Amino acid sequence: MTTDLTMLTWTVLLCIVMWVPYILARIGSWGLLNAVGYPENPPGVPAWAERCERAHRNCVENLAPFAALVLAAHVAGAANETTALCSIIFFWARVAHAVTYTLGVPWLRTVTFAVGFASMVGIALTILAA
Repeated sequence: MTTDLTMLTWTVLLCIVMWVPYILARIGSWGLLNAVGYPENPPGVPAWAERCERAHRNCVENLAPFAALVLAAHVAGAANETTALCSIIFFWARVAHAVTYTLGVPWLRTVTFAVGFASMVGIALTILAA
């Protein structure tokens, strides 16, 4: 398996597990019955859990274009050292984004997002140049 596809797989796994902390926080704040139901006036959750949920949504939003680019590069035969490096950078940028978003670190959160975005642009430009 190529580096690009490996990093796509790791990014998918990251996205799959990102919901766990905020759901556990919700269960802790709401109780299990309310967390699995639809309470009319649910109690709040810790601010970090709300940020964690937003980080997860952001990961989901960015996973689709990243996956499309990695798969397009693979199918087009354009996957190379550049797309591999961009894929590695994207994955670690998403890890850093999830951490900094959850911890509420504003500047680093934005920088990590921008790095991930730039890595997708790098993959796209490599495909277009092929």
